[in-house]
Amino acid sequence: MRALLRWLALLLLALLALQLFFVLRIAAMAVLDPQSTAFQRSEAWRILTEKDRLQWRQQWVGYGQISDHLKRAVVASEDDGFSGHDGVDWEALEKAWQKNAQAEARAAKSAAAATAKGGAKANATATAKSGRAPKVVGGSTITQQLAKNLFLSGERTLLRKGQEFVLTLLLEALLSKQRILEIYLNSVEWGEGVFGAEAAAQHYFRKPAAKLTALEAARLAVMLPRPRYFEKLPNSGYLAERAAVIVERLPKAQLP
Repeated sequence: MRALLRWLALLLLALLALQLFFVLRIAAMAVLDPQSTAFQRSEAWRILTEKDRLQWRQQWVGYGQISDHLKRAVVASEDDGFSGHDGVDWEALEKAWQKNAQAEARAAKSAAAATAKGGAKANATATAKSGRAPKVVGGSTITQQLAKNLFLSGERTLLRKGQEFVLTLLLEALLSKQRILEIYLNSVEWGEGVFGAEAAAQHYFRKPAAKLTALEAARLAVMLPRPRYFEKLPNSGYLAERAAVIVERLPKAQLP
């Protein structure tokens, strides 16, 4: 029993030490620009192993050197309540859970119909195609995305999600909204090996991030959920249509 309590105490101390490490790292970001994120390092390793060369484009620029069009476009597209929430948009998160619950219900209904029609083998096939464990898709704020990219892996587990919430609250407590947006725009992925607003502006439009037009900014913002996919489809009809919608929403997007 004593040995078990000792191990539990050591585990608790290790968790507390990890949180203290995160606190110190985030506090330092108030004045120091992060050199890289966990996501960037994992992507750099993936590219290096798959293509036998390191592909990395990133150039840090200050908040004032990023077009307000891009700031507003990203807020409008990714997190329209960014300036007002505490890091977590509970309403959006609830809607995401509801959407996933509905998707799971449809998958279960499809599997049941397949079973009634074709038996156990058809049920197994339907389950393999559409039946998945419930998970949240969407609902993440800019701060949550930054927390995940800075420190965490891409795996989807309750433990990682819990740590993401803790990091989100720490970011909101220790950094200003403007600084959070600045770090996010300088580190987010915009294509294979392309990170940050300046690299994205140069890569796609051959101009600095400060000179982006409203439509160019909107196109970059729309790319964010699937940057490598849209990098290969620059003439995507969805990209153009969604960018036009974001342009119309720019005047209403509030910046910190």
